[in-house]
Amino acid sequence: MSNVTQAQVEEALKGYVDPHLEKDLVAAKAVKGIEIEGSKAKLKVVLGYPAKGFKDTLTAALKKQVEAIDGIDQLDVDLSWKIDSHVTQKNINGIEGVKNIIAVASGKGGVGKSTTAVNLALALSAEGANVGILDADIYGPSQPRMLGVHGKPESADGKSLEPMVSYHLQAMSIGFLIDEETPMIWRGPMVTQALEQLLKDTNWKNLDYLIVDMPPGTGDVQLTLAQKVPVSGVVIVTTPQDIALLDAKKGLKMFEKVEVPVLGIIENMSIHICSKCGHEEHIFGAGGGQRMSDEYHVDFLGALPLDLRIREETDSGKPTVVAEPDSRIAQIYREIARRTAAKLSLQGKNYAAKFPQIVIQNN
Repeated sequence: MSNVTQAQVEEALKGYVDPHLEKDLVAAKAVKGIEIEGSKAKLKVVLGYPAKGFKDTLTAALKKQVEAIDGIDQLDVDLSWKIDSHVTQKNINGIEGVKNIIAVASGKGGVGKSTTAVNLALALSAEGANVGILDADIYGPSQPRMLGVHGKPESADGKSLEPMVSYHLQAMSIGFLIDEETPMIWRGPMVTQALEQLLKDTNWKNLDYLIVDMPPGTGDVQLTLAQKVPVSGVVIVTTPQDIALLDAKKGLKMFEKVEVPVLGIIENMSIHICSKCGHEEHIFGAGGGQRMSDEYHVDFLGALPLDLRIREETDSGKPTVVAEPDSRIAQIYREIARRTAAKLSLQGKNYAAKFPQIVIQNN
């Protein structure tokens, strides 16, 4: 019989801080069971975020912590994840088939938000989640081209649309319904109505996350999303220069005002690496996203380089995460995806789906 107790194992586990959750797994309530038999221990861990690319690293780190205990020479780790539905704004009904909606927003155009959104969606999928993407940019839809999808969505009942599928992502965009070169000459109310229909009339199938690629700015579409759509969190994309940060701050403040949690900031085009000589240069300035995170007390989710391949690959309909899955850039997207999902996992859970709806009828 071993003299090692569960409390000792728990104490050892507290010594390792998960880099995505920024807390230990005991505090994060991810440890679901500890068994000790002689000098062997078994550990059951269930994360609240997908972590396929981090599984081996985490398992090795936990083994190192526990196998350092005197009397334990082997730890078996059963590691999995379960993605829950998290709370959204008050009095907004959920979308059928969707657990969590994450909006990807920016204060201004030209910061690479759509590229970031599609690679974030693909990265979450690569990490083991079921993911969809909604192109909310009615005037300038870009996801059909980025995902390399052609054709129109089908409708079985004439009322709802089947999502298009590309690289395991379920996708919907106004770009699937109109010709690529047709301009959308619509006023605000028509645009917001179109967005609501694309979101609510699509047959999303069992999504853990629906990534919404927002149009730039803080106008009608952003307000509709905040007031009528159950958003679990928002990610702000910026570039390091002051003018982009100024607009990103406006976007961040708007979401705070309408009580949508800001999960963090992604700094795009952070550093340029010369494709000829490898020289690194901060073309747009350095550290702007980190300073903004510090100023507004939100998480800095990561920084992406200004790299020719990112542009070339998304333009050709095969974004970096699927075009070069083993590249450093794809790994950065996956790290950002894990961090984003981990931040969301720490928010309150939405139990509405678990309660039966009671309908009282007077017969």
